[in-house]
Amino acid sequence: MAKGTKRKSSHKDEAPKSTEENKSAEDTTKEETKLTEESNKETSKSTEDTKAKPRKAVRRAKRERPPKPQSEPEFFPEKRNLEDLWQQVFPVGTEWEQLDHVYRYKWNFSNLEKAFDEGGELFGKKVYLFSTTEPQFVPFHDERIITFIPIVVAVVSPFPPSEKIGIKSVQRESEEILPMKQMKMDWVPYIPLEDRDSQVERLKSQIFILSCTQRRAGLKQLKLERVKKFEYCLPYFYQPLQEDEFEQSTVVQIIFPAEPKPVFCEFDWELDDDLEEFTTKLIEEEELSEDQKDAFKEFVKEKVREAKKANREAREARRKALEEMSEETKAAFENMRFYKYYPVPTPDTPDVSSVKSPFINRYYGKAHKVL
Repeated sequence: MAKGTKRKSSHKDEAPKSTEENKSAEDTTKEETKLTEESNKETSKSTEDTKAKPRKAVRRAKRERPPKPQSEPEFFPEKRNLEDLWQQVFPVGTEWEQLDHVYRYKWNFSNLEKAFDEGGELFGKKVYLFSTTEPQFVPFHDERIITFIPIVVAVVSPFPPSEKIGIKSVQRESEEILPMKQMKMDWVPYIPLEDRDSQVERLKSQIFILSCTQRRAGLKQLKLERVKKFEYCLPYFYQPLQEDEFEQSTVVQIIFPAEPKPVFCEFDWELDDDLEEFTTKLIEEEELSEDQKDAFKEFVKEKVREAKKANREAREARRKALEEMSEETKAAFENMRFYKYYPVPTPDTPDVSSVKSPFINRYYGKAHKVL
C-alpha cells in the first residue's frame, strides 16, 4: 500500500506539472503564433517595400534621365538693309499671271543696294524707283529658257519724275495718259529693314518707290478691260527741255476694223505719201479686200490728221511749259539721271548679262547708265 500510495502521490504530483507544461506550451504556441504573425507582417511589409522600391526607382530614373543631345543651332545669314528693295517696287506692266515666274528665282540686286553706299551713284541723293520686266531667252543650267527678268530703274530727281502713267499696246488703238492714282499707283517712301521699327513720320526717306495697292485677289471682281489696263501700263515721263521724238514722228499705227480680220499696219505720211499705192499693195497681199479700199483710205487719212494735230499740240504745250518753268525746275530736269539695274549673276539665277539694254520705254528713252 505504501508503494501504491507513493505511486498515487507520485501521479498526483505529475498531473499539476503536466498542466503547467500545457499552459507553458500554450503560451509558447501563442508566442510563436504572434511571432509568426509579426514575422509575416514584416515579410509582407518587406515584400511591399520591395515591390514599391522598383517603381520609385523607375520614377527616379525617369526624372534623372539625361537630356537628349541638342542639335547644332541653325544660323541664318543676317539680312542686308536694302535686300528686299527690288521686291517692294511694283513691276509695272507685267501680266498678273507672270508674277509668279518673276519671283520664282531669288534674284540678287546687291548692285542696287551698293549704289546707296558711300561712293555709289545714288548715295545721298533723292531717288525714285520703278520696276518692270523684260522677257528674254537666257541660259540656265545648260539650256536656254524664257525668263521674265526684273529690272529696276532709279531716277535721281528732287521731285517725282511724273504723277501719270501711260497705257499703250499694239492691241489698243489709242494711247491713254492717266493719273497714277486712277490705276491705284503712287510714289511711297521705302523704309530700310533697320528702320522698320521706327515711326515712319519721323523718318526723312530719300528713297521712294512706285507702289500699287491693287491686289491679285481682287482681280476677279474687275472687268477684263480694267485688268488688261494694268498689264499695258508704262511709267510715264515727259522731258520738256528736249523735243520728244514722238512729237516729230510721221508714222501712225493703223488698226482698221475689217472683216474677217482687222488690218494691222503702219503708215508714214512722208515716206508713204502715195496712199493709193499703199492701199493697192495691201489688196495684192490679201490683207484688205477690194470693196474695203475706199473706207480704208478715209480711215488712214483721219488717223494722219489726228497725229499731226497731236504733234502740234504737244509742241505748243512744251513751249508754254518752258516759258512758265522756274530756273530751279529747269536745272532739276537738266540734272535728272536714269540708272537701269539688272540682277547680278548668281549660281541660283539665270545669267542675264548678255541681254542688258539701255532702253527703258518709249517715254523715258534710254538710261544714262546700265548696271
